[in-house]
Amino acid sequence: MTEQTAPASPSAPDNASPGKPREEESFWAFLIKLVVIVAVFRSLIFSPFNIPSESMLPGLVNGDYLLAAKWPYGISSYSLPFSAPLIPGRLFAHQPARGDVVIFKAPPTNDVDWIKRVIGLPGDQIQMKDGVLWINGKPVPKQRITDFEVAVSPNTACYQPRYMEGVNYEVVKPDGSHVCHYPRFHEVLPADTSADGTVTAGKGYDVLDLERTPQDNTPPFLVPEGTLFLMGDNRDNSMDSRFSVAEGGISFVPQANLVGRATIMMWSTDGSAQWYEPWTWFTAARLSRIGHTF
Repeated sequence: MTEQTAPASPSAPDNASPGKPREEESFWAFLIKLVVIVAVFRSLIFSPFNIPSESMLPGLVNGDYLLAAKWPYGISSYSLPFSAPLIPGRLFAHQPARGDVVIFKAPPTNDVDWIKRVIGLPGDQIQMKDGVLWINGKPVPKQRITDFEVAVSPNTACYQPRYMEGVNYEVVKPDGSHVCHYPRFHEVLPADTSADGTVTAGKGYDVLDLERTPQDNTPPFLVPEGTLFLMGDNRDNSMDSRFSVAEGGISFVPQANLVGRATIMMWSTDGSAQWYEPWTWFTAARLSRIGHTF
């Protein structure tokens, strides 16, 4: 007799629970992973910053949006979202170079992001004489170049001289548009010599010199260990290390306050866009500034 077996009936699934809870679990797991990835990226790699003032003209204009690299100077609690106090001190600390454009927490409250250029390192002597920057007893070369021009817009109003009468930097062009026309200069910082003897050529950048102001002549500043002397490129319109905290400046900035180094411009707007008029999102864009590196 031939033994026959009955066809096997389909087995019931081991997990007979509805699919919706599993989908919800997958969504929340994905969301948590996404938040962690974004937090790590912003804390350790890159983070966006916007420029709210004109203290870094001509290189940075009010309405610029840039990416800052978070790793070059090390990682600290200031690198984390909301400056969460989770990291003791600064890990992998590295000193900036003269000429770097840095984002930092501004003294004395250390809770607002500012951006300036590194001018003095620990041990440097910094002084301004008649609008010329001196480092360690030597003047920094300053050469007049073509004037800087930026369109007047909701984000940009022309500087009004406070110490020079009869000077107006707002110009009306033949097409009727209004622009700010500023005297621009090129500076080249002295070369850096690292601890191992490597010499790095000094960085060059452009500055504005708009009038003779009290901050054009300063006493010599000796930069203490562990701090930096920072200045804005718009020399007559920048509250920086030339001013004490009591005067509204930042004095010497602790290197522990560093957040990142400016790297690339990702967007720029003149402030004329309206959210309910989508075409203005494009007419307000300063497309020529996108992609600029530091």
